[in-house]
Amino acid sequence: MYDLHTHSNLTDGELIPIELVRRMAVLGYTTVAITDHADPSNLHYLIDAVQKVKPAASHYGVELFCGVELTHIPPALIPSCAREARECGADIVVVHGETTVEPVAEGTNTVACACHDVDILAHPGLISLEDAEAARDHGVALEITSRGGHNRTNGHVVMIAREAGCKLVVNSDAHGPQDLLDERAKFLVARGAGLNSEECDRVLALNIKSLHFHRI
Repeated sequence: MYDLHTHSNLTDGELIPIELVRRMAVLGYTTVAITDHADPSNLHYLIDAVQKVKPAASHYGVELFCGVELTHIPPALIPSCAREARECGADIVVVHGETTVEPVAEGTNTVACACHDVDILAHPGLISLEDAEAARDHGVALEITSRGGHNRTNGHVVMIAREAGCKLVVNSDAHGPQDLLDERAKFLVARGAGLNSEECDRVLALNIKSLHFHRI
């Protein structure tokens, strides 16, 4: 099991990183990314902090990815911020997409989907087919999320991703222990988004090491 979009108390989450990892290990996760909200003010701090937790995570059988979620970044600055995150040691770069419940700047999806240093576009809202096709061409995965509000457009994301042929991932966007998904809950999120059983099995059994962002 994997979850590539979680938050700790380094930003607005409730748990210190290692407790988040421990709780996820108990649920059966072997791959976890901590992707706290980032902008130029805290990018270096977040990456350095999570890097220090990797040895402890390995004791619980979890491969910990050090990541960031670039949040409310002006679209024109997303490529440079994503590149800086990568150069600072981020294993995974997530961009906070144009969810329908927050005032994310128009154009965020378009820029993120065409950026080689972005790995996942989180909760992309009513993403266009053109942006999804760009995501396919640049190896950016689109997120199906269990997070309340952000998950309103999961069905649309699945429909567009099918048509474009781009990768999907299922994440919790967890901010607290109540947000963590066990195996059955994760399946239901995928199924409820409109994936058929075969598609669910494929997306949930995704070989993380085959994705382009695994550069450790």
